[in-house]
Amino acid sequence: MARGNVLSSPDQQLTKKLAEMKSFLEHRVKQQEEEVNYLRSFLEVVDSLLAERSFRQVEIAPAAEAERRKPSQPGAASDSVPITTTDGVRIASMTVEPTALHVMPEPGVSLDSDSPPLKSFLLAKVLQPMQNKDREAATAGTLPPDSILSYNVEQQEGTLNAIHVQNYGDDRRLLELKNAIRWTFRRMYEKTGGKK
Repeated sequence: MARGNVLSSPDQQLTKKLAEMKSFLEHRVKQQEEEVNYLRSFLEVVDSLLAERSFRQVEIAPAAEAERRKPSQPGAASDSVPITTTDGVRIASMTVEPTALHVMPEPGVSLDSDSPPLKSFLLAKVLQPMQNKDREAATAGTLPPDSILSYNVEQQEGTLNAIHVQNYGDDRRLLELKNAIRWTFRRMYEKTGGKK
């Protein structure tokens, strides 16, 4: 009996180590899969933004390009731009004013205000870094404090009502925002179906 117990003890230790190793490997595989998913998501964002930019660069005529580069004049009329899915379904409207940008889902379209495309991408990866950059510029004295980008997300019971961006900056940054917002709203619509 004693001999059997002695022999089984190393077996038990080996079994325990194998179980621990299996658990560790499963945990690492899960971590790697999550990272791959994040990387794929970021790649989709880059692809989408590149596609949007390429499309817009081809679309802009030389005269329109010169006009676009002019700084926005105070009191200029606002410009409303529809946001549609790749299938042409209108899901939101983006209104651009000289210093502000407003985005509102279309009536009948319901978008989850807690969805990752909004929180993890648009807010965390686009708007917040822009705001931080402006704050640094204001601290350095290269940007007036009242020109720092600010944003507000209106929501009610988990449903997105509107996004307001103040002091979006120059035309280049406005284009970046438009593309990011368009991609975000399309992804949110795809994830939820977008219908009330």
